[in-house]
Amino acid sequence: MIDRRTCVLASLIGLSAGWGHVLAQSGSHEFRVGVLRQTAPPSSPQDPAATFLPKALAELGYVEGRNLVIEARRLIGDVERLPALAREPVQVRVDVVIAVAVSSVRAAVAASSTVPVVFFGNFDPVALGLVPNLARPGGNVAGILISPDGTLAGKKLELLRSAVPSTTRVGYLAPAADPATRLQRQEVERAAKSLGLELVSAEVRDGDYARAFAALAAQRPGALFVGASTVFMRDRAQIIALAAKHRQPAMYEWREQVEDGGLMAYSTNLYGLYQRIGAYVDRILKGAKPGDLPVERPSKFDFVVNLKTARALGLVIPQAVLLRADEVIQ
Repeated sequence: MIDRRTCVLASLIGLSAGWGHVLAQSGSHEFRVGVLRQTAPPSSPQDPAATFLPKALAELGYVEGRNLVIEARRLIGDVERLPALAREPVQVRVDVVIAVAVSSVRAAVAASSTVPVVFFGNFDPVALGLVPNLARPGGNVAGILISPDGTLAGKKLELLRSAVPSTTRVGYLAPAADPATRLQRQEVERAAKSLGLELVSAEVRDGDYARAFAALAAQRPGALFVGASTVFMRDRAQIIALAAKHRQPAMYEWREQVEDGGLMAYSTNLYGLYQRIGAYVDRILKGAKPGDLPVERPSKFDFVVNLKTARALGLVIPQAVLLRADEVIQ
């Protein structure tokens, strides 16, 4: 039989555990969250951080205009301006900074050794020297990775070849070069070689997608691998339209790109990742040390295929490939 003291103690423990959430919901304190991105334009409907992040934080009780201020700093163009931009959230005394992609992470860490930084991206933070290890990153840094190992290039190329079995040459639409994308290129090249595919590539410079697609078309690839990039997610409408124009069956990074007309994608859930970012921000705002939080890697991935796009390309996707899909968009 449970006595009254036990019930009271249990109630107090429950109240204590939920107190941070109650504070967040009550509006008794205003939290300031910085967001640092290198590429996304302000107020873009294609920018996931502009929509997914506020929604994920609101689920935890942090609501803009009530108890939350998001200090967004977005840079388009000259990356040399990024360090100065990264200092702005620190100067307005944010509680935590969310840094998207490698250059932003480095700038945020350089801007302050005390303001917590939660990074988000598709790179190896140990290889790039951002953290000493994934289990206990230390310092003021925590992070959420898009994939458990690199960019999943091997799996994506294998699925693309299975969908277009006649192809022996694959085009690679590559993001502009930086340390992270150089590692990505090496991964894609290794994956193509292991699958016996010839890889031809074109780098997108200054947002000139038409030129990149023209360069790829001159090399006559049988399919297209769209690199992992926040810029490519933002500009997906242009990329999807050009892939259709050049009749290229393409593998993308996110299901949103397939929902908007791309052929296929293999990835985790993007909004789910922003929910994990929100969860880390929540823990830090409640007192957790970012360096004690392990760098998170997703474990569940979905393969999504758009049959409407396949039909428009005149492509018959083998039944064996469709059976592997987690979702087929009709």
